[in-house]
Amino acid sequence: MKGRTHLTTPSASFSVTLRIDLDDPKLVGTLSSRLVEEGGVITAMDMVESRVDGLVVDITCNAIDEGHATQLAETVSKIEGARMRVMSDRTLLLHLGGILGTAAKIPLKTRDDLSMAYTPGVARVCRAIAADRGAARNLTIKHNSVAVVTDGSAVLGLGNLGPEAALPVMEGKAALFKRFADVDAWPICLDTQDVDEIVRTVEIIAPVFGGINLEDISAPRCFEVERRLRSSLAIPVFHDDQHGTAIVVLAALLNALRVVNKALGEVRVVVLGVGAAGVAISELLLAEGVGELIAVDREGILDPKAAVMDENRRLVAERSNRRGITGDLSVAMAGADVVIGVSGPNLITEEHLRSMAPSPIVFALANPDPEIDPAVARKVAAVVATGRSDEPNQINNVLVFPGFFRGLLDSRAREVTPAMEIAAAKALAGIVSEGELSSAYIVPTVFNPVVAPAIAQAVVQAARYGG
Repeated sequence: MKGRTHLTTPSASFSVTLRIDLDDPKLVGTLSSRLVEEGGVITAMDMVESRVDGLVVDITCNAIDEGHATQLAETVSKIEGARMRVMSDRTLLLHLGGILGTAAKIPLKTRDDLSMAYTPGVARVCRAIAADRGAARNLTIKHNSVAVVTDGSAVLGLGNLGPEAALPVMEGKAALFKRFADVDAWPICLDTQDVDEIVRTVEIIAPVFGGINLEDISAPRCFEVERRLRSSLAIPVFHDDQHGTAIVVLAALLNALRVVNKALGEVRVVVLGVGAAGVAISELLLAEGVGELIAVDREGILDPKAAVMDENRRLVAERSNRRGITGDLSVAMAGADVVIGVSGPNLITEEHLRSMAPSPIVFALANPDPEIDPAVARKVAAVVATGRSDEPNQINNVLVFPGFFRGLLDSRAREVTPAMEIAAAKALAGIVSEGELSSAYIVPTVFNPVVAPAIAQAVVQAARYGG
């Protein structure tokens, strides 16, 4: 592809529609060829207008990024007899006006409907709840509602963008809750990044909801926010960036180990990146009895004696690296069976992988640019997973959080426990049968209809038996 310094796969995330005037119908073939030469993936071509002196066409292309989309538009202008009218960004158009709305579950067509749904009949419902606050679980949206709460401090991989810029992500999250588990979720974007204010605000709005999903709150504040809310609220609180990631990673790892015929209790795992996800992954693997875990941050192998370290990372440091080795990532990875990256791009090299134990497993989960190019990793590794949708074995939280909250709501759980998380991970892993399991298929697709119900059932069972 001409004019670009790196190669990445075009995707629907950067889908554009080019409306083009052509002086001659024969230019359609030339136009298509040029766009493909420039790396565009044409997904649709529609005739808008046909005239004696030419025609107007809409060509929809997947691009790599915004710069690549602009390059595709510039390609059109270089073709004699072709003129760009407009380029439309399909992702932005999809989000016009937001992607959520509300709808009543009952018809309001008659006076009787109105008198029962609202005044005067609703007063009876209010009195019933006033007499028994627990009745709100049955008589209001509380029984099926989740607040998706953020302060906008760690939006995707984009950083501290603030509450308004975080809102599209929270809307998307709410849409996924509804699509995959029929949970009614509400985006709550707070205009504060003060821990006390976040905690108090969530406490104040909590009566409306059956659960709280914390999202895109930066570490280490996310740890304190979750800890305090779990202590003060009688409904489950779940930071998806931590626990959702950890559950999918454990599920994927259990199946990857089946591929290479190794047991979790016998392997050495390196966790690269000890932020919110890295801490939760480490805690869950340790709880499930991993053979050995070594956590590595930008300073090297985690040392419990380090002067500056938050409480959560220190707990991981104290429970990991039982051999007490010191050094950088190269030292940690020598002889390791598994490396799980939740850090940043291009930190793992092919040489690192060649120093690992036979049949290494590589989870390079930094998104959109992983710790190592998956194609390079597959030269050495037996199993490779990423966070990307255009690669095999995508580690995606959407596999977990809809079904997990479905189970929490159905069981009327008051808290989230490690037993629930482990049960959810095992349920997710178990969906991939022996006949389906391979190095390129260790977790099911997000559109597998079995996923959410299986996870929900596992959470309900764990809650029922005190997990």
